[in-house]
Amino acid sequence: MPDDDTRTPNALTTLHRHPAPPAQRGPSAPRPAPSGPPAQPGRLGPVLVLGIVLAALNLRPAITSLGALFEEARTGLGMTGTVAGLITSVPALCFAVFGITAPRLSRRFGPAAVVCAGMAAVAAGLLIRPFAQGAAGFLAASALSLAGIALTNVLLPVIVKRWFPDRVGTMTGLYSMALAIGTSLAAAATVPLTSALGGNWRTGLLVWALPAAAAVLPWLPIAAAARRDRRRADAGASAPQTGPSVVRSRTAWALAGYFGLQATGAYVTMGWLPQIFRDAGVSAASAGVLLAVTMVMGVPLAFVIPGLAGRMRNQGAIAAVLGAFGLAGYAGLHLAPAAGAWAWALLLGLSNCAFPLAITMIGLRARTPGGVVRLSAFAQCTGYLLSLPGPLLIGALYQHSGGWDLPLAVMAGLLLPQIALGVLAGRDRTVEAECAVRD
Repeated sequence: MPDDDTRTPNALTTLHRHPAPPAQRGPSAPRPAPSGPPAQPGRLGPVLVLGIVLAALNLRPAITSLGALFEEARTGLGMTGTVAGLITSVPALCFAVFGITAPRLSRRFGPAAVVCAGMAAVAAGLLIRPFAQGAAGFLAASALSLAGIALTNVLLPVIVKRWFPDRVGTMTGLYSMALAIGTSLAAAATVPLTSALGGNWRTGLLVWALPAAAAVLPWLPIAAAARRDRRRADAGASAPQTGPSVVRSRTAWALAGYFGLQATGAYVTMGWLPQIFRDAGVSAASAGVLLAVTMVMGVPLAFVIPGLAGRMRNQGAIAAVLGAFGLAGYAGLHLAPAAGAWAWALLLGLSNCAFPLAITMIGLRARTPGGVVRLSAFAQCTGYLLSLPGPLLIGALYQHSGGWDLPLAVMAGLLLPQIALGVLAGRDRTVEAECAVRD
């Protein structure tokens, strides 16, 4: 069966198609064979944009809404400390385990259908989770939502590359900004919503099933149109088409390492930054506001950075600048954590914008949609696995040393390979070209 990721869907295309931008290649790579005109969104274009935005908005509330009510949920379900620790580690694990299945499912059913099913899984998990009577049921429902998030994480860059090949930076910026808004909104609004709805933590978590259910709706006609085109393509296809085996690409490994290290920094920031400020004498309320500032920084910059990266042939300079912001932030936390708290929060917020840069580079480092789906799955799944020990290591170092000097030094040290890998991943080449050279 042909790879649906590489077909041009008729129902979502216009009669006039624009040529794709030149493929990015290394100096020694052969010119790739022509792959036909790229898809462009047609009459369903606005629905597709809406679907991308709504999907992105719902990629993190399952996590950050629980974080806001975690103590209440832990008490209400009678969780042990071990189970509570397991739940905090589940998101990255699910992203890695379920994300790796995205290429196979995309080839079998098409990326639009898988994203539609993924958002349905998110909504179902969020609907079931508040009614769980024990920790096991709560964990299972959370895993269902996280599985849907993992699939959508991997395939949104594919959707963008397939239907917006000449606007990868702009569309990536749009959904990165929506993702940042959803993350911040759920973190900030869950507790007030819970109070307004009677104070029950189950109700506060249940609220987030509604926007997730709404996100399914635009994907229904998109998936139906893609399915019709799949049948047409199947009728005339002669041989399967697959993306490259990206494990042989140095750029793919560099991007996976970059993704993993930036995820480590983000998880450490979200998990430990308030505690760093509180240990420095900042009040609990102010520490929470400082974390919110760090997270909100990602909203406008998540749109600006991908657009800028998409106009550049080499994105290594952006990776270096973002890493430098992080180094300055960690240095400030070491030298004057309370006196310059606002400045350090802003600098770390800037540094954490490495995530939209990494997502943009996934779309730019592969020439075909089939290549993007393989690169996206490899970089994100490998990266999330690499990020798993980070927050635990920082916590252990904090407990062992009794302060933040050693943990901050480790985090600053990790930024150095992150910068180096970002420079390597940002080079003007594609994984298809690198794999062709190796063949």
